[in-house]
Amino acid sequence: MRRVFLVRHASHDRLGRILCGRMPGVALSATGRAEADALARRLAGSGAGTLLASPRERTAETAAPIAAALGLTVETEPGLDEIDFGAWTGRSFDALADDPDWAAWNTARATARPPEGEGMAEAQGRILRILDRFAEDGPPVILVSHGDVIRAALLKRLGLGLDAYDRIVVDPASCSELALWPGGGRVVSLNERTAP
Repeated sequence: MRRVFLVRHASHDRLGRILCGRMPGVALSATGRAEADALARRLAGSGAGTLLASPRERTAETAAPIAAALGLTVETEPGLDEIDFGAWTGRSFDALADDPDWAAWNTARATARPPEGEGMAEAQGRILRILDRFAEDGPPVILVSHGDVIRAALLKRLGLGLDAYDRIVVDPASCSELALWPGGGRVVSLNERTAP
């Protein structure tokens, strides 16, 4: 069995207002940097031997203090990247509110997709392939990614479809833990937060 920690990046200043997706230049806020430091303290005793992060700046900044606490190097893993929101990237949630495609995305994640973007099933496939690499016994692994990508992994492990995405919460700077083994696994904890 192997422990895998799914860490969502810490807070940035556009959180809850702008659909950033893969937009460049989205860095952690002061609050986010404090949250990342708190995550590092929490995970310092995990015994993790591998630390992978999405290519986004906000995940690299979240992973950096964790790496320092564990004496690890952060490896960039494209499979952990945020969903490609295509034409919606950089738009405010207020501007998207009346878009029928946005409404479909938020009610039918298993089949809907952002215009010119990626479906949630594709993102789920990416993270599941990464998790499959770590199903054998070994030291714990930390994966720093994004809310919907982590949700997709958790939903699969919980036996829920992608349309149930809003039944679970994956907050910024949260940590969820999986226990994996060949052919299976379980959710050990979900959306745990450590105060900065």
